[in-house]
Amino acid sequence: MKPQTTTSSHDPNPATRRRGAALESAIFEAAWQVLVEYGYNGFTFEAIAARAGTSRPVLYRRWPQREDLLLATLARNWPPLAIPDSGSLRADALELLRTINHGRARAAVLMRIQLADYFRESGTDFNDLRDRLRPPGETPPFAHIVQRAVARGELPSAARSERLLNLPFDLLRHDMLMRMDKVPDDAIVEIVDELWLPLLDTHQPGTSAMPGIGEEGDQAQ
Repeated sequence: MKPQTTTSSHDPNPATRRRGAALESAIFEAAWQVLVEYGYNGFTFEAIAARAGTSRPVLYRRWPQREDLLLATLARNWPPLAIPDSGSLRADALELLRTINHGRARAAVLMRIQLADYFRESGTDFNDLRDRLRPPGETPPFAHIVQRAVARGELPSAARSERLLNLPFDLLRHDMLMRMDKVPDDAIVEIVDELWLPLLDTHQPGTSAMPGIGEEGDQAQ
């Protein structure tokens, strides 16, 4: 369903016209609303400009391509996670998953549904999008807490694959999408205690390992 795109017949008073951060905030709010209501196919410059009460040239000057505005809008609504540092890998993993579950469950489900056409058109998937939204050079959250665990001797030093490191998030996301909502806490505990921690502790270095994760003396950046 395409959004209705009506535009005002008169220009706002120049003395009260929004500029700078106020205008950008209004655009991002409008863009998010359009994405939530109409999905990627309805995410057009025309619809967003009409919802924000501005003009398409204003959008084009800031974001030349629709994908530019889409990624900026998603980044605005997908802030970086605070990495816990409790001194316990298990406690940090549980806190991370609970934070994601309570703060991002609905957004993750929404993005998977409303961005289905974007993924098909771009030939990408949710993992690609996650990497693009992550600030350059930033270590993924679960890789970060594993590095700390190795440094304090809680885990043996070993090369560990990116798939293994991201397993808790991937399993949580799968359950979110299956339930279309938050995941029960006992499922989060099961992911950490029965799957992830045993695999981390018994994992042996292999050819698919991610360089620098869990190896003494190496830098992960």
